[in-house]
Amino acid sequence: MPDSVFFALTLASAVSAGLMAGVYFAWSSMVMPGLRRLSPGDAIRAMQKMDVALMNAWFLTAFVGSAVLSAVSVVYSFVRWGEEEAIYLLIAGLLLIFGSIVITGSYHIPRNKALHLVDPDGPEAKRRWETYDAEWTSWNHVRAVASFAAAILFAAGLAAVE
Repeated sequence: MPDSVFFALTLASAVSAGLMAGVYFAWSSMVMPGLRRLSPGDAIRAMQKMDVALMNAWFLTAFVGSAVLSAVSVVYSFVRWGEEEAIYLLIAGLLLIFGSIVITGSYHIPRNKALHLVDPDGPEAKRRWETYDAEWTSWNHVRAVASFAAAILFAAGLAAVE
């Protein structure tokens, strides 16, 4: 693969990982703290609405695109094996895939689905919201850090060839 393709792929991977890091950072630093200022019932209702709203072409393109670019980078790391940048591509790609995509699919999505079943005005709303918020946000921090680290490693892969 020509160096121009390597550069484009790695730059796109770095940008997409950074974009996902920003999304997760925004949720941890603004959205969830904002929801904590609401009553548990209102926070549940708002989260239920936001979970539906994020299923749109913009978000899904960024989310799935970051996974695809990372997977291609992992494969491409083996093509360039022996070159200094290969290890950066491998680690960055795996970090994004597992730290963002796998955690989202195995941890966040099931909890979001479970929250959709909670009656915001029911007797368990407060307890369910507090548990959801603490657990969901903690693992969201992991997604943010993993995605940010992947972006840095993709950028390091670019720097390694210069």
